[in-house]
Amino acid sequence: MNYEQFFADKIADLKAEGRYRVFADLQRQAGKFPRAMFHNGEEIKEITVWCSNDYMGMGQNPNAIKAMQDIAGGYGVGAGGTRNISGTMHEHILLEDELADLHGTEAALLFQSGWIANLTALSTIGSMVPGCVIISDSKNHNSMIEGIRHSRAEKHIFRHNDLADLEAILKTIDPAKPKLIAFESVYSMDGDISPIGKICDLADTYNAMTFLDEVHAVGMYGQRGGGVAERDGVMDRITVIQGTLAKAFGVVGGYIAGSAAMCDFVRSYGSGFIFSTSMPPAVAAAARANVRHLKDHNELRVRHQERAATLRQRFREAGLPVMDADSHIVPLMVGDPVLCKQASDELMAKHDIYVQPINYPTVERGKERLRFTPTPFHDDALMDALVDAVKEVWTRLGLKAAA
Repeated sequence: MNYEQFFADKIADLKAEGRYRVFADLQRQAGKFPRAMFHNGEEIKEITVWCSNDYMGMGQNPNAIKAMQDIAGGYGVGAGGTRNISGTMHEHILLEDELADLHGTEAALLFQSGWIANLTALSTIGSMVPGCVIISDSKNHNSMIEGIRHSRAEKHIFRHNDLADLEAILKTIDPAKPKLIAFESVYSMDGDISPIGKICDLADTYNAMTFLDEVHAVGMYGQRGGGVAERDGVMDRITVIQGTLAKAFGVVGGYIAGSAAMCDFVRSYGSGFIFSTSMPPAVAAAARANVRHLKDHNELRVRHQERAATLRQRFREAGLPVMDADSHIVPLMVGDPVLCKQASDELMAKHDIYVQPINYPTVERGKERLRFTPTPFHDDALMDALVDAVKEVWTRLGLKAAA
């Protein structure tokens, strides 16, 4: 077999389908978010980023920048190993305490990313709880799916946010078997929100644990940024809350929060935790600064929700096919991978606007879209320029208007 030809052929397949991914070469500028410099060969130009998961602009928070600089100067730049072998730094302990306080839980446990947190926690619980059955929402993130697969536990998939289907599945499972319901709060591609309290009601009725992925909600919902579960007053009903430090908190890393026993169990048995080098202490310090900042600044969450609602309404008034949602995610449906990428390319080339095309496998085939994530820092002038640019590109490419 010609291995190199195989690799090249598979890449050619992606290009032929129109879903080959090209990464924008960006240079963020602290103090100027959401502006960034775009490098394209010899060309360098300033553009506006409309698709960042730095939802609250905390990547440029001066307090976090100073915390990272101070701790790097004091600790150095690395942690020195896994948490088990010389890699537990005091900054890790402080950040875990801060996250436990955010969620009102006994404990929290840090990971290198939210993806690893999901993979490790779900695979560890699912594989070690004897006879555990996992019931998973059909639109759960890849990291949750991989964690469930690695657990080798019996699994069932319920229709997205469908309480009747979830209960129908629960009724078929032996009442004596341990069960875990795995779902998200905000689903990042459609922007819809799960009925957390009602899922918890079913979990109580059928004696199931709950695993809630809040990565697209922590920092942005709730009076202190604890997520949709905090907003809805149900944080205390969740067995495992999983979150990220890479989105609203503007840094990198993931975590779980819950009882001390649960966190200690995953710490002690989860291979994704045991064998991974720990987070650099300076990164932990920056994340802690941003968690603390967002706890105390609910006005940023109010502004964030207003910006998202305003952009959705502006798109709707312009006759663009914006998807309805109750969250901060504002997707425009395209429905074709080639046209989706072409629209993205032309917004960048002609209007200095960056929004990444979302194609399969991130979304289903035929559901390709542009996904906009307005932040508190996208002002009216930037929004005016965006709406005018999108209208121009939509008309010129003959894309579908709103139904």
